[in-house]
Amino acid sequence: MALAACVAMPATAQEAGEEESESATTLAGLVVTAQKREEVLQDVPISITALPEQLLQDTGVRDVKDLQVLVPGLTVTSTQSEAQTTARIRGIGTVGDNPGLESSVGVVIDGVYRPRNGVGFGDLGEIERIEVLKGPQGTVFGKNTSAGVINVITRRPDYNTYVDGELTVGNYGALGVAGTFNSALGDNSAMRVYAAKRKRDGWMDVHTGNGPRREDEDYDQNFHSLRGQLLLEPTDTLDINFIADFTSREENCCTAVTLVRGGTAPLVDALAPDEGVSPVADPEARQAWGNRGTEQDIKDKGLSMELNWETPWLGGATLTSITAQRDWDAINGLDYDYSTADIIYRNADEDESLIAFDTFTQELRLTGSTDSFDWMVGGFYSDEDLKRNDSYRMGAAYEPYVSTLVFQRVAAGITAAGLPIDMSNPATFFSQVTGQPYGTGFAGLGALDRYEQDAKSYALFTNNTWHATDALDLTLGLRYTREDKELDSRYSNPNGSPGCAAALANPAGGVAQALLARGVPLGALTPAQQAALLGQLAPQVVGFMCLPWANALQAGRATHQEREEKEWSGTLKAAYRWNDQVMTYASAARGYKAGGFNFDRVQSADGQSSSGAGIIPVDDTSFPGEFVDSYELGAKTTWMEGNLLLNATLFHQTYEDFQLNSFLGTSFVVRSIPEVVSKGVDTELLWDTPLEGLMLQAGLTYADTRYGDETPTADFVFPGSLYKLPGSRASFAPLWSGSASVTYEWDFGGSLMGRFNLGGKYMSDFNTGSDLDAEKAQEAYAVFNARLGIGSRDRRWMVELWGQNIFDEYYTQVAFDAPLQAPGSPAPGDPLNSYNGFPGAPATYGVTLRVHY
Repeated sequence: MALAACVAMPATAQEAGEEESESATTLAGLVVTAQKREEVLQDVPISITALPEQLLQDTGVRDVKDLQVLVPGLTVTSTQSEAQTTARIRGIGTVGDNPGLESSVGVVIDGVYRPRNGVGFGDLGEIERIEVLKGPQGTVFGKNTSAGVINVITRRPDYNTYVDGELTVGNYGALGVAGTFNSALGDNSAMRVYAAKRKRDGWMDVHTGNGPRREDEDYDQNFHSLRGQLLLEPTDTLDINFIADFTSREENCCTAVTLVRGGTAPLVDALAPDEGVSPVADPEARQAWGNRGTEQDIKDKGLSMELNWETPWLGGATLTSITAQRDWDAINGLDYDYSTADIIYRNADEDESLIAFDTFTQELRLTGSTDSFDWMVGGFYSDEDLKRNDSYRMGAAYEPYVSTLVFQRVAAGITAAGLPIDMSNPATFFSQVTGQPYGTGFAGLGALDRYEQDAKSYALFTNNTWHATDALDLTLGLRYTREDKELDSRYSNPNGSPGCAAALANPAGGVAQALLARGVPLGALTPAQQAALLGQLAPQVVGFMCLPWANALQAGRATHQEREEKEWSGTLKAAYRWNDQVMTYASAARGYKAGGFNFDRVQSADGQSSSGAGIIPVDDTSFPGEFVDSYELGAKTTWMEGNLLLNATLFHQTYEDFQLNSFLGTSFVVRSIPEVVSKGVDTELLWDTPLEGLMLQAGLTYADTRYGDETPTADFVFPGSLYKLPGSRASFAPLWSGSASVTYEWDFGGSLMGRFNLGGKYMSDFNTGSDLDAEKAQEAYAVFNARLGIGSRDRRWMVELWGQNIFDEYYTQVAFDAPLQAPGSPAPGDPLNSYNGFPGAPATYGVTLRVHY
């Protein structure tokens, strides 16, 4: 029953169909390039899902996020903006909210590694095929990854002259136009230009209160892309392909829905001109509250050159060189409190909100073969300059909101001690502690930080297969990687943090002053009792008055951090072909992903990042590299004269120092999990049925991915925020995920054809929060896409009716603690805590016209 995801006909088979070729074609001849050489899919000892152009088009895949509907075991989510996108394979991936963390799942587009998942999640244009490789792949790809690779191959120029056009209209005001011009420039050169413009209204309704936000919709679409290629083939043994591309996205994203309305919600409501937050938690209504903008401005551009030369050396070995320079900038406004109360936010301004990658990469490979030996040696170099500007602004509601929250705690402590206290006007409590006028201690631009990282990566790698017998292949891959990173961080508090500074000057005295102003008879207590009471209350009060963005101890800090890593990784595989129908293989691999630095204000009780909550700034925000020992046992089988492929892989992966990025209510903290184990089975089916024109693809993955029992820091022991992790199933790790797709193509009339596709993805229940709070659980769900096309048999034109998520299934991509609105304990069901979520897209549908001349 366990059958897995979509391997399908490559472009060569499609082109044969376009030319109405009568030559026999079977699925057994499917070709992939997962090991940097053309190989038949059924001979490659890797768990791989290969997705061709037609299937991607049928299921509406335009970016890698759309891809997950076709690949069991792949989960792709977005959070604060579309730039914060994360891919996970078998439950393993890196949370995308911190650019200091590299991706466990790598994205490679036309041989060029993209430094983070979000950088590679734009419109992919004309896709020839996508290969999803599961498990570590460091010995065949330039950049090492620990969980897998999404390898995207787009269409190259050819020597025919033609124009392709596409016009799409859909609900939510969707309008898209795309076109391609391809032509030969002579006998030895060709060019290809692709351009696209797509717009769509937002599908999230936003209550904006008194603004200044005026956009009452979110998750809209507005981007344009341009991509040009020049292919030169001066000789029969040399080809050079140049690519230049540019994409601009100017959209609004991302607000969040209310999943749980907790005890802080009435206070937010009272400080807002309208409801503040959702009066009743109803996430399926897809309504959000936010008075500040979520404008996102993303620019992605690059140049690359790929050279392939069949040399006169070593029996005609092929030299491949891929050189690329890429720039990616993202600016994103954010309403941190996700409400219409003006509490805390970030402006969409480059000076206050910027993530920018400037990356140069160079990969060299020399590939050759003899009758008994296939070999490849390569080198990789990257120079990545990463810049981040980060900020927090406090609005007029910040001081009354936080002051009231803190006073409620203080008052509970006072009454528990049997003392009276004036409960009126709790919003003024902070001003009573500081002695400053109400409304002046916490306002304006509280934090404005600059992070600049230079990261250089050097690697040598080799992957070699010995054909020991006609049936037995042995593969050895090895990689040596050196990573050098330097980070300079500068922290500033433009508003001077007057509230925190005053509290720090005399913590106990300030709290005593406020209590006396509220009629607490401290004089009735002995000096020892006073000291005990203030010693209990003052740290809590000061802790909330000196949250990271308001902490006077952070102002003016400048830190410099360096780290160097030198690591070996590799793989050993054995593949045995029992006959023409059955190949089995076993593999062992050691994978590695570099460590790095946390790009955020980190503070703790003693200045160590591993310690508990506190206000002492942490200078050392580094975290170590992530390692994996991966073992696989697989079988690839071919049936029905090559028209049925049935493959399965058992896997067991043990991760060391797994990099977990968790939002703990006020900041993102990186924790290294000593052990994460992922084990299960990947299976896949591809069947070109006896009914002409009917193709079935299906897949099922069982992955039991769990954290180890270790408790490396106090966060992992109750009441620490991560106490639920030890021994539990990892977040974003459904036990079961399955995909299925059925495609039927038929001819009718004198010259017409029809094509129908229905595809779906099922996910069993899983948790969408890095801390595994019960409130962040996502029930099992399934999403289906459908497409029906009618066109000419020569494919000159086609009209397609399509729908994505056709049953309008609601699901939460990522759930999180509502910032500053979850002051209760991390125990399940604490009534004080509110939770928000970023929902998946609703049902969308439309019509697409395609023409080819």
